[in-house]
Amino acid sequence: MKRFFKLAVLFAFILFIASLLLDFIFTSIISKSSERNKVENVIHSFGKKYDVIIMGTSRANNHFVTGLFEKKGLKSFNYGISGSHLFETSLLLKVMITNKFQIKNLILEADLSICNEKRDEGTTARFMPYIHTNTIIKEHYKNESDFKKLFFLPFYRYIKFDTKIGFREVYEVLDDKPTNTLYNKGYYPLISNNKGSMKNDISTLKVIRNTYYEEIKKTCKLNNINLIVVMTPMCQNTKGLDYFENVKKQYPEIYNFENTITNDRYFASCGHLNNEGAIMYTNHVIKTFFK
Repeated sequence: MKRFFKLAVLFAFILFIASLLLDFIFTSIISKSSERNKVENVIHSFGKKYDVIIMGTSRANNHFVTGLFEKKGLKSFNYGISGSHLFETSLLLKVMITNKFQIKNLILEADLSICNEKRDEGTTARFMPYIHTNTIIKEHYKNESDFKKLFFLPFYRYIKFDTKIGFREVYEVLDDKPTNTLYNKGYYPLISNNKGSMKNDISTLKVIRNTYYEEIKKTCKLNNINLIVVMTPMCQNTKGLDYFENVKKQYPEIYNFENTITNDRYFASCGHLNNEGAIMYTNHVIKTFFK
């Protein structure tokens, strides 16, 4: 029994040391990358100046054609991240401010994301390599239920978020494999025209007073950023479209552009415009706010 106990302690010690070593190796490799996604690109960027940046979910990433702003002489970048929530959008904006970004206008897509304050696991993974070295990131996650495990257990975060920051990501960073995330100044066009039925159901979504949207408003006010908040188009064969009006009632300052495009030919899916639709929508936004 005594021998078994000694072996168990030795095994636990070896496992702990291996975890520390793997954590150090993964962090050293992944945290040096700056071009594979928008989160790490912001973390490694300092002093950038923009007339317009776009933030939000895939409905920002796929709906705002950055090049059209540039043609108007407005230096722009689309920092919309597919799958993200306002939880991560607020954090990314705070990192920008800490890194001395100078931003005149922020266009925030805030419609479907207003209804929840949860984090997105896929986007959260991108922040994890920096949780020990970036105070802003650490503070943003400190109230999460698994924060202690993420922060104190070596290598735990790389196991938990293996699909995003696991061995494959390490290999691709070492191989200097590019991604298309930063192409087109952050705008990701959806080329296809969906030939199937355009249906969606958002009738169960409930508007709330969103903590992270309030954070974004406060950050913009403190840093003299003109915040423009919009709702973007969705196909008309959607149940529960009154959700957008409910958002407007809760937050009157949000512009409801949901019905600016209604023809299905301009959608790649019910919730996402194709490239042609995005061009039309972006021109509408430019005409409204940047005459």
